[in-house]
Amino acid sequence: MKRHFRELSVALALGLLLFFLAVAAPTFYQPQPLLSLLTREAPTLVVACGIALVIIGRQIDISVGSQFSVCSVCAGLLASMNWPLALVLPASVAIGALMGAVNGALVAGLRLPSIVVTLATMVTWREGLRWLRQGVWVDLPNGIQWFGLSQAAGQWTLIIIALLLLVFMALAMKHLSAGRFVYAVGSDAEAARLAGIRPRLVTFTTFVLMGALVGLAAMMNVAQSPQVDPNSGTGLELKVIAAVVVGGVAISGGRGNLWGVFVGLLLLACVSPALTHLHVEAYWEKAIQGAIILLAVVADGLRSRKKER
Repeated sequence: MKRHFRELSVALALGLLLFFLAVAAPTFYQPQPLLSLLTREAPTLVVACGIALVIIGRQIDISVGSQFSVCSVCAGLLASMNWPLALVLPASVAIGALMGAVNGALVAGLRLPSIVVTLATMVTWREGLRWLRQGVWVDLPNGIQWFGLSQAAGQWTLIIIALLLLVFMALAMKHLSAGRFVYAVGSDAEAARLAGIRPRLVTFTTFVLMGALVGLAAMMNVAQSPQVDPNSGTGLELKVIAAVVVGGVAISGGRGNLWGVFVGLLLLACVSPALTHLHVEAYWEKAIQGAIILLAVVADGLRSRKKER
């Protein structure tokens, strides 16, 4: 209980919110709007899993929103050139992995601060895309939206993909040595090196995996609309980092799990529709989300100080 106090407290907060909505706004539980909410958050969950690995490894990546936009536009352009879906998907993943490799090479190879590197690449990718596209949306051909399935089948496909990835990565982080290496490097890179782990390789691989997951999430986003918005990733980096922090991943690295990230994302995702159903002004959404994040950070700080004593 003490070890997983943060995750349990976030789950309790989510449960209380859902119970309150069941009493005060039962229309929140209408099947189709609820399915649409889960579908919209499926790509965000994929990116959140990646950013959790980066933060557990004591790094940060604030360029994921720009990477998401680039991968989405590239996937849309390839699809508009009549590339089959079986090639568009791996191409999007490869483009994301390549951008992640750039971040990883600068951080792990040149030992530059990840916050500076990803801030620079965030601006570079975003402004480069803005210059190339000038805000023009990409029209998709038939067969791309919902992967050629019906809307309901496509929505469930996206949700299942995100959940399967979550389960696989959560189990891998717990039971595979590669997952334990990320925790070891995030806790103490020098101690990990003395134990035979290569921290720079772990960091580089983490950024590459982060980029690949962004590419997958971008393709999942592309499949939800007949057009691709070049600004689709705007603000994504703040959303996923918030979900990770609220979900119990220590911003100082070395601690946290993906189950908490999942619950944290659900909690933040429910705020906006909850306000809509309760007829509360929309501008309160960011304020409430900010308060939740602040409480999570304060709780983490108090826990760290208690351990030091």
